[in-house]
Amino acid sequence: MSTPFPFTAVVGQDDLRLALLLNAVSPAVGGVLVRGEKGTAKSTAVRALSALMPEVDVVAGCRFSCAPGSPDPACPDGPHEVGPGVRRPARMVELPVGASEDRLVGALDIERALAEGVKAFEPGLLADAHRGILYVDEVNLLHDHLVDLLLDAAAMGASYVEREGVSVRHAARFLLVGTMNPEEGELRPQLLDRFGLTVEVAASREPDQRVEVVRRRLAYDDDPEAFAARWADEESAVRARIVAARELLPSVRLGDGALRQIAATCAAFEVDGMRADIVMARTATALAAWDGRSDVLAEDVRQAALLALPHRRRRNPFDAPGLDENKLDETLEEFGGQNEDEGDDDPDPDGPGGGGQPPENGPEGGPQDGPQDGSQEGPQDGADSSEPGGDEAARPQAGESGQPGASGAGEQQAVRAGEPFRTKVLSVPGLGEGAAGRRSRARTEHGRTTGARRPRGTLTKLHLAATVQAAAPHQRARGRSGRGLVVRRDDLRQATREGREGNLVLFVVDASGSMAARQRMSAVKGAVLSLLLDAYQRRDKVGLVTFRGSAAEVALPPTSSVDAAAVRLESLPTGGRTPLATGLLKAHDVLRVERLRDAARRPLVVVVTDGRATGGPEPVALAGRAARLFAADGVASVVVDCESGPVRLGLAGQLAGELGGTPVTLDELRADSIAGLVRDVQSSNRRAA
Repeated sequence: MSTPFPFTAVVGQDDLRLALLLNAVSPAVGGVLVRGEKGTAKSTAVRALSALMPEVDVVAGCRFSCAPGSPDPACPDGPHEVGPGVRRPARMVELPVGASEDRLVGALDIERALAEGVKAFEPGLLADAHRGILYVDEVNLLHDHLVDLLLDAAAMGASYVEREGVSVRHAARFLLVGTMNPEEGELRPQLLDRFGLTVEVAASREPDQRVEVVRRRLAYDDDPEAFAARWADEESAVRARIVAARELLPSVRLGDGALRQIAATCAAFEVDGMRADIVMARTATALAAWDGRSDVLAEDVRQAALLALPHRRRRNPFDAPGLDENKLDETLEEFGGQNEDEGDDDPDPDGPGGGGQPPENGPEGGPQDGPQDGSQEGPQDGADSSEPGGDEAARPQAGESGQPGASGAGEQQAVRAGEPFRTKVLSVPGLGEGAAGRRSRARTEHGRTTGARRPRGTLTKLHLAATVQAAAPHQRARGRSGRGLVVRRDDLRQATREGREGNLVLFVVDASGSMAARQRMSAVKGAVLSLLLDAYQRRDKVGLVTFRGSAAEVALPPTSSVDAAAVRLESLPTGGRTPLATGLLKAHDVLRVERLRDAARRPLVVVVTDGRATGGPEPVALAGRAARLFAADGVASVVVDCESGPVRLGLAGQLAGELGGTPVTLDELRADSIAGLVRDVQSSNRRAA
């Protein structure tokens, strides 16, 4: 087993280390979500935590880590008698993003269950993580069906495995720690709320601190055991402090004043539900125990708010986690009168949580004042949602003169997106086999059963009726004499299921002068933002191609980060000619490359334009020829018609016909549109066929 990097040797990242240590003191806090860019010691710190966790007593030979003093009466390896057990280190179990359901919850041998009536159960990762740490790297990329299983286990403290009427239950209480890079996509809100604390990490911009990071990493890589030995005293000190804090924790007093501050803070920041209040209370109590105090102070409440509330304040996926610290201080001051005098301990004057850091004056003595990565800025840029109007809307539509330098034809300042709305469901026709999601029909491992087939490899979903039907004609020949069914491997049938897949939604947005009227472009951006929200909820990949002037560009290559697409959309400038054909050809090239990378993920092209085309000879005909490339490849498409005014040319509708797709106006795109039309890509493809 390799020697882990010492926890106390991690440079900076104060909030990250504090959040992990608070969960080690009080696992009831609910785990940690670590958000940050790559290469910021997220995984290193989490893996190092396991070496500091106190050892646990378990029943000897129990695969489910039952406590010897109070064994689980429903343990599959039980029943156990109360008595002395054996002591072992707390486990840290890593859940791979691509793990199967059976690997997570365990596997039942259905063949033995049918033929012998025996519950042969092989424990999964949830059983291994019981009373330890379950770590999910890149948790935002975890498949939905695994997220659902994690949510169930976290809510009930137990894992249930059911296969065709055969069920097994075992305890599964663990410290959930996840790391993620927000550039690769966000978490589902349900799972996000299950993490007690969240911290933002970033690489230091201080040269001295970066030098110390490199120095320590190189020293560790050269000789891990010698490097760990140099930090052994610091590790032992933190380990002893965790044990002492755990012993003190039950006697920490959470006074009425602190409770009022917690409740007032959660109410002031309008967090949903009551989980935030409970997590803040547990975190503040753990902070006091970590500092060796028996009373919770206002400083504990403040630090608890900074760790427990930022991720609970998001109102949509494009809101960055954050907390207005001025508002927090005002709230704590307003409701702090009743606990100003609680406790005489002098908190660390260096800032919130300063007393909560592990010792760092180690042998290498590098700089330790890391950036406060967990602290957030004030209101987000998106707080101002005022719409441009009046004079801006009266601007002439630029770019149609054909001269890039003509008045009004140059680049114009980006406008803000209009208010997003709930869109109609757009789906890809047919039956796919792509990654699990929520948009189009697909053959999946989860969903409604539609048939049966012989298993290819390991049997995962038994089709009981088909299996019995296959085995029944052979019972006499197999010498069946008892009540049990004589089942052979060849009789087993795998259930085929139909669910939903995520698609690649490629936006092709016209940013030319014909779209540049500010009110109009604001509405267009609002529509695209609404479609991005829909893509986030349906677990799609997204890409963004824009065209204006004389060229088209890939503003965002296909990615799972819908947030990144929203940022690029917000800063999108407008003006110039309308090279519609160039934009379509660029999008076709993006799909060609993406098909080589992920052939199973089917694309949906959303063209946002008024259908006009300028530049070069016969620009409209050229755009039509480019559009027919998509139709020839069978690519599903939607054209969002942005044409406005009393006189309409209907060019966007013609473009949709060339694409073999569906034309939809901005009004019809709304799910609550009075038109009430059921617009789907499938209907258009039927017409094209």
